[in-house]
Amino acid sequence: MSTVVKGLVRAAALLVATVSLSGCGYSLAGRGSFLPDYIRTIGVPTFGNRTTVFNLETQLTQKVRSEFIGRGRYQILPDATNVDAVLTGDVTGVSVAPASFTDQQLASRYIITMTANVQLRDVRANMVLWENPGLVFRQEYEAQAGQTADPAAFFGQDANALDRMSTDFARSIVSAILEAF
Repeated sequence: MSTVVKGLVRAAALLVATVSLSGCGYSLAGRGSFLPDYIRTIGVPTFGNRTTVFNLETQLTQKVRSEFIGRGRYQILPDATNVDAVLTGDVTGVSVAPASFTDQQLASRYIITMTANVQLRDVRANMVLWENPGLVFRQEYEAQAGQTADPAAFFGQDANALDRMSTDFARSIVSAILEAF
């Protein structure tokens, strides 16, 4: 084999090795984390609730804790003491509006919009790692007979809607924090 061919083979092998080792930058969703390595415990105290929806803060907080636990990398505690980071949240508003109607002009789908202020703070470095002071979460849900657009009444009539919304909210928050979106 000539030295030119050997050089081309080496160059091709080097190129293949470089490309395969560098990776494409993608990773399996939900498995990575952009938080500092020393963060092992995260405190998630009960969120604040400035809405008329009873128990919304409890439901959201429990779902966020469960979502973090489901990711399996962090110990999640219900308070802000003896932790590496603290996630705080304050739900500032909830609204329910009809999104589509039946032929009889009854709502067939509703859009639930929730606004919140959420922040993850590194306790050791005393710095904000992630925050969204004007988080807007929207989700569309099927209507049930007799539902109303009053958020407190809506969730009172459809307890599953609150559970679904809380689960979806928790997934979006935890994904945004861990996957640096």
